[in-house]
Amino acid sequence: MKEIINTDKAPQAIGTYSQAVKVGKTVYLSGQIPLVPETMEMIEGTFEDNVRRVFDNLTAVCEAAGGTLQDIAKLNIFLTDLGNFAKVNAIMAEYFEQPYPARAAVQISALPKDAEVEMDGVLELP
Repeated sequence: MKEIINTDKAPQAIGTYSQAVKVGKTVYLSGQIPLVPETMEMIEGTFEDNVRRVFDNLTAVCEAAGGTLQDIAKLNIFLTDLGNFAKVNAIMAEYFEQPYPARAAVQISALPKDAEVEMDGVLELP
């Protein structure tokens, strides 16, 4: 049985998807871009500000599902410039403790709303 996860502390879905779907103790997190939940506008600032906003959005959805970022088993990172990967790595260390989740990072040509970064993942609740 699926449970739809929704919180106003993260951006609302801008398409035909849910913020997350919980099946048993597994939560599938939809992609988050650096949208400000209250305005649904892209955050202004540096690339690093964008990455932190994405992690903050993911945190809100994880918490709405009953977990934390630390419960993420698999994190996928999509970048429009893989040259920013070291910056993402440094910021990720601010949000995660060891053991770190499994992860993939790929460069793609474009993201919704011209975002430079998007992340999704799979969360396993304790």
